[in-house]
Amino acid sequence: MNNKYPLASLCIFFIGLVLLVSTIGCTKNLPEDRESIGTDTRFTQTVYTPILGRNTLFSNNFFVGSSSQPLTFKIINMRTRDGVAAPKLTETTPVQVWTQPYLGDEKSIAEIEAKRKIENRPLFEIREHSGQFLMWAAANSSNIKTQPDSGYVFDVEMSNSGGRRYFRDFKLMPLKERAYEPSEQDPLTGLSKYVGLTPRSMSNIRGERTGNYMFFFTVGVLFKKNVGEGNSLTFKFVDSLFKPIDPNKFNLTKWDKLVHGFNMVKTNESVKYDMAYPIPLIAYRTEYTNIFGDMASVKFRYDRQGFGNIREEAYLNLDFAIFEPGNWEITVWFTGERPKFDND
Repeated sequence: MNNKYPLASLCIFFIGLVLLVSTIGCTKNLPEDRESIGTDTRFTQTVYTPILGRNTLFSNNFFVGSSSQPLTFKIINMRTRDGVAAPKLTETTPVQVWTQPYLGDEKSIAEIEAKRKIENRPLFEIREHSGQFLMWAAANSSNIKTQPDSGYVFDVEMSNSGGRRYFRDFKLMPLKERAYEPSEQDPLTGLSKYVGLTPRSMSNIRGERTGNYMFFFTVGVLFKKNVGEGNSLTFKFVDSLFKPIDPNKFNLTKWDKLVHGFNMVKTNESVKYDMAYPIPLIAYRTEYTNIFGDMASVKFRYDRQGFGNIREEAYLNLDFAIFEPGNWEITVWFTGERPKFDND
């Protein structure tokens, strides 16, 4: 079919081509989208009080807001309260880090140790892209100021490709080491406030002399670190005169599943395990921990036949954590009277 208007069609084609080329050219010259630093971005915590001698992670302490991610963080100007530089906190130090996940089902200490290694890190650092602070267990009160000293002040630089922002005058006020928890040590002085701790719970334990049920405040739990090489954990039971009680009396106790330890040695006075420290190794729930995963949980159980041929099942439960490696001993001290294990 013949086109009656060839010139008009050509003009329309030419105009369209010009518009297309112009559009492409304008698009190429548009500025690239830039990341932004939001004014609502903030740290939700400005004072940090880690306990030395253990890994302490401060999470959920940063609100991203409208800032573009990824963000990069850096600690700057670490200093004492009177303005003196404090390089010990930011210089690199050998620390133990996990390179593979700990699951709680490892079959030996060697298998556990294969999952962690030594790296050089600052004693106090900020995770590069999350804003979380971490105090490593290698920090100790021999070279780090602790409360009641006023501690340290530092700033944080936050940046992305769109710019940077500074957060000023964070407070770092560490507490002295406490080798185990729960602890009877004063958090400021490090001195013991009393002797012995109490179990988390206990039930149906009768006294041998009176036959009455015993209360948790009549039982003391003592922690002791013995001199010598190696890392182990030993459980002992004693009466009010510190005479040993045979662990075999706790006949329902699952000794092979009590802690994540190895090479158990059970005698008529103690039960000992080779251990990897700290206990628990990380804050992760396993069959050896409480429901939060932050403490080991052990239960010593036994049964006996009471009056009327009624079976009584008794138990004593301890939750604890030990942060300092070594040969530790936990003694359960029945301060009032000896438990009754024999049948009525």
